[in-house]
Amino acid sequence: MDKEKTEKQKMFDGEHYNAHSQEMISIRTKVKKILHKLNVTEYYTDKFESVINELCPNSAKNLHIEPPFYCDYGDHIYAGDKVFINFGAVILDGAKVTIGAHTMIAPGVHIYTAQHPLEADERDKWEDCKPVSIGERCWIGGHSTICPGVTIGDRAVIGAGSVVTKDIPADSLAVGNPARVIRKLNEKK
Repeated sequence: MDKEKTEKQKMFDGEHYNAHSQEMISIRTKVKKILHKLNVTEYYTDKFESVINELCPNSAKNLHIEPPFYCDYGDHIYAGDKVFINFGAVILDGAKVTIGAHTMIAPGVHIYTAQHPLEADERDKWEDCKPVSIGERCWIGGHSTICPGVTIGDRAVIGAGSVVTKDIPADSLAVGNPARVIRKLNEKK
């Protein structure tokens, strides 16, 4: 007999889940305490690095986060080697958020995996999540928003203030709302 899934497991599996259940509130409350430590701990100390590793245990040990930083869970963030996340980033990581090695995320970037039904009655009952994947050596410009389910290819650049609603291929410069590719990178003019 199968054991019933927890709300967190439903969330991570991309199924409808109740984000307002006591289980989920309890998990986010624990994460908020870690975030508080991160956002008030003195910078460039062993303690600072250990708080980042506690918050994001599935990321490379040299993940660099400039506080303040906000996320829902932290353990759904899979950041590669030497990822840099600048001030004021928000990652709603109900589903897996993969950030490739050597990617730079500018100030105020928001990455969302959570999505909600359009109908209010349904929205009151459930939400679900879609993973986000950002390739290696990308640059995500300041105050950009990455929406649920988006994949950004290696070495892509997202212009400041862009809203990425669809996949962006590798080696592309994408800008705007919604973001669209305006040119391929590494091509001779």
